[in-house]
Amino acid sequence: MQTDTHADNRSYRLLDLYKRLQQGEALSKRELADQYRVSEKTVQRDIEGLREYLAGEQSYLEVVYDKEAGGYRISRESAEGLQPEEVFAVCKILLESRPFPKAVMQRLLGKLLSQVSREKRDVVEKLIAQETHHYTEPQHGRDVIPALWRLAAAIREQRITSFSYTRLDGVCHERVVKPVAILFSEFYFYLIAYYADDSADYPIVFRIDRMEKISVKKERFSVPYRERFKEGEFRKRIQFMYAGELRRITFTYSGCSLEAIRDRLPTLRVLKEEAGIYTLMAESYGKGIEMWLRTQGEEVQVLEVCRG
Repeated sequence: MQTDTHADNRSYRLLDLYKRLQQGEALSKRELADQYRVSEKTVQRDIEGLREYLAGEQSYLEVVYDKEAGGYRISRESAEGLQPEEVFAVCKILLESRPFPKAVMQRLLGKLLSQVSREKRDVVEKLIAQETHHYTEPQHGRDVIPALWRLAAAIREQRITSFSYTRLDGVCHERVVKPVAILFSEFYFYLIAYYADDSADYPIVFRIDRMEKISVKKERFSVPYRERFKEGEFRKRIQFMYAGELRRITFTYSGCSLEAIRDRLPTLRVLKEEAGIYTLMAESYGKGIEMWLRTQGEEVQVLEVCRG
């Protein structure tokens, strides 16, 4: 039971009401009136005040009356908020992509699950329980979220950025670059950048978990509008996260799942089809596309590779 001092303080009542609703309680006006030692009309005014506040904030939260529970509760399932099935889908993507250490993953999953009602939260938690328990974090074990945010600011503000970079062979180099995009692919986040001295005229790919001592400089770089880096278009051409010149590859495909090839190579064009054999062309930066095509067995035959 609340003290008389608190009960007489509307601000306290509203905060307490909001906290308890957020925790998933279903609250009846009569019980609240008894606890706060006010009338039910006063409680109703408090509830309406909370509703007005949430509406003014364009929140996805809404105070509703639940007949089954016999009290007011917070609904997190308005059009603006995440639906339980949407939270489930995002949780699955996070768990399958394995981008973060286990502690970070658990924190993010908890925040996602808090977007739905307690009842639906229990359902989603049970659906992902096995994957969460057996989650295998990436070998680097680093929380890259702070670095992602710093690099995103450098990209937005077009600032020269320096860092120490350790390659796969363990060799460390100091790099100074013009950062232009952050991409994610197969467990890792990548920074896409150009060397600040323009020593290469194609984008370079850096794995962010291998970057140390990131320093965003005051110096800015400019990108003329017509030459502005188009992240969406670039993403279509760097499916394999290899730096290098743009390659245009023509090949034949005799398999039964052209759809899978299209999903892997967004720039794919069908040049012709004859007797179930497709002649295809795709563009990609670096040698990754050639390496991938060689793993496809007899169904793929490379006809031509054009660079630049």
